Amino acid sequence: MAANKPKGQNSLALHKVIMVGSGGVGKSALTLQFMYDEFVEDYEPTKADSYRKKVVLDGEEVQIDILDTAGQEDYAAIRDNYFRSGEGFLCVFSITELESFAATADFREQILRVKEDENVPFLLVGNKSDLEDKRQVSVEEAKNRADQWNVNYVETSAKTRANVDKVVFFDLMREIRARKMEDSKEKNGKKKRKSLAKRIRERCCIL
Repeated sequence: MAANKPKGQNSLALHKVIMVGSGGVGKSALTLQFMYDEFVEDYEPTKADSYRKKVVLDGEEVQIDILDTAGQEDYAAIRDNYFRSGEGFLCVFSITELESFAATADFREQILRVKEDENVPFLLVGNKSDLEDKRQVSVEEAKNRADQWNVNYVETSAKTRANVDKVVFFDLMREIRARKMEDSKEKNGKKKRKSLAKRIRERCCIL
């Protein structure tokens, strides 16, 4: 008889987060700050890097899987595959770079096209809040865009760790968890309706 396996990482809820945004906005710096509590200023861009970590979310031990995607146009064609696997998205721009803010609209459009779901868990993130003197994107402008998309807007600093884990990553995980619960209820409701319809048909046949 096979021994019972100890409760390990495989039995924990897993929430899949995708980092998107233009190159150089600090996606990797945010990810590494969250994962290892360290600020990495110079980071070589790659196609994608994947990270996994156990965290306690509202008293429950869960796993977060973070896919840090490259923002360069060269990798645009392969993003669709990454987006399909994602359950929630952190769309990052730099508050010091107007072009990166404009690009968030393209990333949002690509995500919605791939996921075919306007309510996919999504946070708009303005990074580099520690560089206030170089700000090019106002808080009001960013909040207006978030309101148009019906999502939340948060400003972060990978350098000072402001809003990095407890706000950004944890809030997105809560959205993902809520969405999974909603989908599960809907699925169970459909099963019950299907089962009821089957019983009614069987009863009619007997009569």
